[in-house]
Amino acid sequence: MTLTVYLAGEIHSPWREYFKKQANEHNLPLIFTGPMEDHDRSDQIGEEILGEQPNKVLKDETASSINNLRTQILLSKSDVVIAYFGEKYKQWNSAMDAATAITLNKPVILIRDEKLHHPLKELANKAQLVVETPEQALQALTYVFE
Repeated sequence: MTLTVYLAGEIHSPWREYFKKQANEHNLPLIFTGPMEDHDRSDQIGEEILGEQPNKVLKDETASSINNLRTQILLSKSDVVIAYFGEKYKQWNSAMDAATAITLNKPVILIRDEKLHHPLKELANKAQLVVETPEQALQALTYVFE
């Protein structure tokens, strides 16, 4: 059995690379997908496909539509979603990805420090598992294969 894991969460730290490396070291049969991590590409994709937009709002709207299409497709094809929330950045996209996964009936593992309990309590309540570290999320996935 191979699982497709969508790695939602903040894009400004190397947590995804670390998680993938650890999964590889544990020989877990996982395929990883996730949001566009190239911030400039994500911001420019609307104009790249639909042409120059007349203002910044429309530029954001066109990019958002295309990014949402990509995210919806990849989330729908995933077996499990891991949503990582760090302390440094506001992570509205992470929350949106986790909420979308929940509406698609995808299992969600929420990674967040205890300090973020209150702002993420509703998402945490809907997730299948809430952990504080990527290592704990990896242990949970390892257990799935036992």
